[in-house]
Amino acid sequence: MMPSLRQVLCLALLGLLVSPAAAQRRHDPLNPAEIDQLRDTALESEERLKLLVQFARARLLSLDQMRADPKAKDRARQTHDFLQDFLDIYDELDDNVDMYVERKEDVRKPLKMVITADIEFQAKLRALKDAAPSPQDDPSQYQFVLSSAVQAVDDAVEDHRQLLVQQEEAAKHKKKPKS
Repeated sequence: MMPSLRQVLCLALLGLLVSPAAAQRRHDPLNPAEIDQLRDTALESEERLKLLVQFARARLLSLDQMRADPKAKDRARQTHDFLQDFLDIYDELDDNVDMYVERKEDVRKPLKMVITADIEFQAKLRALKDAAPSPQDDPSQYQFVLSSAVQAVDDAVEDHRQLLVQQEEAAKHKKKPKS
């Protein structure tokens, strides 16, 4: 039995729709060991946020090391990839902060650590943005993701500070249990 023209066209259209979705899949910014560590801390807000900060910091450190290496090849693409991984992890960090707040958890202690990291991340990203490109670098390949990362951290640091103030205020007004 020969397929009809309509069936062939439907299959062709389906193939066209599926292939871009498959091509757009991006690798996970976390390695299997990091994923396991996060899975183990799913219910521990402080530990989980600490790990996410550590992973984001590691991506920026790897970026700095690669950019300092005079033998690094395809510098602009690697810069883009490290920045995208940082941004993906940072977005996950911010999502986790929101999740713990929605659960009405006290995240004052880990928020202080997150805010300290925010300030560090801001400084590193701004230094990269302000740095003159090296001759073997093409900033146009990573400019958008760099601007996105700077914007994400700038927005989040303000949110995190306000959230800490709110959490401190809420802690003051909580009824202390009677002894």
